[in-house]
Amino acid sequence: MELNGKILLIGQTETVGSQGTFKKRQLLIVTDEQYPQKIAIDFLQTKTTILDSYSIGQDVEVSVYVRGNEYNGKYYVTLQGWKIALSGQTSQPAPAPQQNDYSHATPIGQENEPDDLAF
Repeated sequence: MELNGKILLIGQTETVGSQGTFKKRQLLIVTDEQYPQKIAIDFLQTKTTILDSYSIGQDVEVSVYVRGNEYNGKYYVTLQGWKIALSGQTSQPAPAPQQNDYSHATPIGQENEPDDLAF
């Protein structure tokens, strides 16, 4: 799922958990809709560093996973980011397929080989 918006906040990387090995970083964007929404997206573990090259105010497209959890009879939904790119940034077009040069090939039926088929 992709979300488009302007970066409002890039949080610091937090180390959480009892062993202190789980890393988390939050990104806050605001959508560009009739009724703009502020959306918090969590980047986890090795994905926390991909936010380093972005800054507040940039228009971005964020790819997210929607995660749902139950805890003590209550249900929670989080958005987990896994990719981010500047909005409107086009990827490189795929190269055109190479055309084979068959100009040296002999057309069918014009070979100089004897026809040794029985039929």
